[in-house]
Amino acid sequence: MKRALVSVSDKTDLVPFVQGLVANDFEIVSTGGTKKVLEQAGIKTISVEDVTGFPEILDGRVKTLNPYIHGGLLARRDLKSHMETLKEQHITPIDLVCVNLYPFKETIQKPDCTLAQAIENIDIGGPSMIRSAAKNYHDVTIVVDKDDYATVLTELKEHKTTTLATRAQLAAKAFRHTAAYDALIAQYLSNQVDVVAPKQLTLTYELEDEMRYGENSHQKAWFYQDALPKTYAITSAKQLHGKKLSYNNIKDADAAIRIAREFEEPAVVALKHMNPCGIGRGKDLFTAWTRAYEADSISIFGGIIVLNRKVDLKTAEKMHELFLEIIIAPAFDDDAYDILAKKKNIRLLTLDFAKKDEPTRFETVSVMGGLLMQEQDTLKEDAKDWTVVTEAKPTAAQLEALMFAWKAVKHTKSNAIVVANATETLGIGAGQPNRIDSTKIAIKHAKDKIDDSTVLASDAFFPMDDCVEYAAQHGIKAIVQPGGSIRDQDSIDMANKYGITMVTTGIRHFRH
Repeated sequence: MKRALVSVSDKTDLVPFVQGLVANDFEIVSTGGTKKVLEQAGIKTISVEDVTGFPEILDGRVKTLNPYIHGGLLARRDLKSHMETLKEQHITPIDLVCVNLYPFKETIQKPDCTLAQAIENIDIGGPSMIRSAAKNYHDVTIVVDKDDYATVLTELKEHKTTTLATRAQLAAKAFRHTAAYDALIAQYLSNQVDVVAPKQLTLTYELEDEMRYGENSHQKAWFYQDALPKTYAITSAKQLHGKKLSYNNIKDADAAIRIAREFEEPAVVALKHMNPCGIGRGKDLFTAWTRAYEADSISIFGGIIVLNRKVDLKTAEKMHELFLEIIIAPAFDDDAYDILAKKKNIRLLTLDFAKKDEPTRFETVSVMGGLLMQEQDTLKEDAKDWTVVTEAKPTAAQLEALMFAWKAVKHTKSNAIVVANATETLGIGAGQPNRIDSTKIAIKHAKDKIDDSTVLASDAFFPMDDCVEYAAQHGIKAIVQPGGSIRDQDSIDMANKYGITMVTTGIRHFRH
């Protein structure tokens, strides 16, 4: 008779699976709660203690770490010496292992989880059995995922054993399973002792979706979610309507919700190709929408819209007039949802904006042969910390507009220039190889909207005074920029020449 060892924390679909094993001439060895569930279902089991001749000790911390278990798992059936050793030591081979691990992830996700509770949910015997079985996959079937129960039973019924190809696939999955488990433990314990940049970086992600294609139609792509997902993240958004998000949709949506995170008051962000094309704020959502739309009524076509308030009918009716890819908001009024959902393909998503200020994790970006990791740019800034470097001093109204523009330029691709007033962006110049071209683009978009309330923000310092002169000649009255160029004085002198005010932040916001 073949032998299976079964010990699982997730007992979903367990009983039918084990009944199938018994029907295929397996005797069952089990432990603790798993043994109890199986016996309640009328399945005869052998206790691990009866196999090892040694009781569970240390509150269950040690029960399967024993040669009678691991000898039965690791013995190669094709080596005569191995099989003779099993016979001499009275060890019975184990042909199948069904194990899933203590719920470490679920434990540490609980708000009140203590370090002691986390430690107790670090499985030791389970990963050891999984690894032993997976290493010896030529002879042993390892099952760590209930989604594989049906495949295993089908092959046993058809062939009396599982195929080598299947065992190899299950072994690879098993090692991924234990690697991901260990990665979570490593991350958790590293956080406990404030390790920021470990010598070995252990990350683990879970497949969320297989995309239709990537950035372009000839590229394959997959969407993975952090094993410990954040609430305020596109991975946690709930899609209510529309076709699946594409690779580019996800990148754009992520960029858009990062911008929306900057605002407390009603605000609307319109985004295209990773850059804002319009940002508006106001006393209510409709006013904010109107300002975001008017900021660039051309580029908003086919854009991503993020609103940080529940969408009402009046705002929805205006959005319905346009072709939009995605709308993300905390919620939709029923009548607002109904009118937007008339368009079959528009994606409507909800996101928990109450969690927008939850602590952020490091972000990573891949490069050929490696990856870069950095803190997210979530710096909270106060105009009181800025330095006025010109003879003209900013008014309170100008400071408010400068802060709004500064928040917008922070999320625009470098070289970035934003022209704005206190409530809406008027022109955005993004991603140009030189700053003067970005300045010209932003001012061209602003056109005749520029008045005494209009300001300009630059994500990095001015290497020359040409941007300041161009801005002043086109009606800009105030500028905010980081400062720090060896030619800062040239820009300051140019601002003084035209009587405009300039403040420096001491902080730059490159976004590549």
